[in-house]
Amino acid sequence: MRLEDHIHDIPDFPKPGIVFKDITPLFLDAEALRYTVDRLAALAREWEVDYVVSAEARGFVLGAAVAVEADAGFVLARKPGKLPRAVSSMEYALEYGTDALEVHSDAIRDGARVLVHDDLLATGGTAGALCKLVEQAGGLVAGCAFVIELAFLHTTCARSSWSTTSDGGAPGTRRAGGARRGVGDRERPHAARGVVARRVARGGGEPRGVDHRARVEDR
Repeated sequence: MRLEDHIHDIPDFPKPGIVFKDITPLFLDAEALRYTVDRLAALAREWEVDYVVSAEARGFVLGAAVAVEADAGFVLARKPGKLPRAVSSMEYALEYGTDALEVHSDAIRDGARVLVHDDLLATGGTAGALCKLVEQAGGLVAGCAFVIELAFLHTTCARSSWSTTSDGGAPGTRRAGGARRGVGDRERPHAARGVVARRVARGGGEPRGVDHRARVEDR
C-alpha cells in the first residue's frame, strides 16, 4: 500500500510558503488506517515496549491505537498546563522561539521500554523532547516510529545514540533525528515518505550517531 496516496499537500497553510502535509485522508480510509496501525504495532511488539508515548494532538490518534495493538500502555505528552498532576517537562526549539511538552511524573516506571511516536518526522524538535522526557523519567527509548518523513530536510542528530533499522515493510528512509509537526516542505512538495522507524542502540559512553539508511518499498 502506498501511504503517500492518502497524504495530501495543502499549499500556503498555515501561512504562505508552507505546504502542509494533511494526514486526515489516511484516517478516513479504513484499510489505510489499519495498515498503518499494524505496521507501527509490529515494531512496538518487536521492540518489546511497555509504553507508547505520543505528543498532542495528531500523535494521539495513532499512538493510542498502536499501544492497544501492542498490549502496551499509552503515555500522553501534552503542552504545559494541560495535565492535572505533577509533571516532568522538556523544552524544545521551534523555528521561532521554543515550546515544551509534559508527561505525568509517574507515567513511566523506571526501566520501562518506550516507543516514541509522532505522525511526522521533520527537524527533530518534538521527538527529541519526547526521548528526553522518557529518559528523564527513568525509561528506555526502545525506538521511534513516524508516519511521514519530510526527506528534503535531511534530518540528522549527530550526537544521538540511535541507530536505524528496517520497519519490516513500509517505505521510508531511516535517519537519526526527531520530528516536529506542522513544518512545510517548501522545496519539494511531494518529498514525504511512508512509515519511518529507528531502533535505539545504547552502549554507554559517547553517543554513536550511527545512520544505516535503508528504504523498503511497499508492494
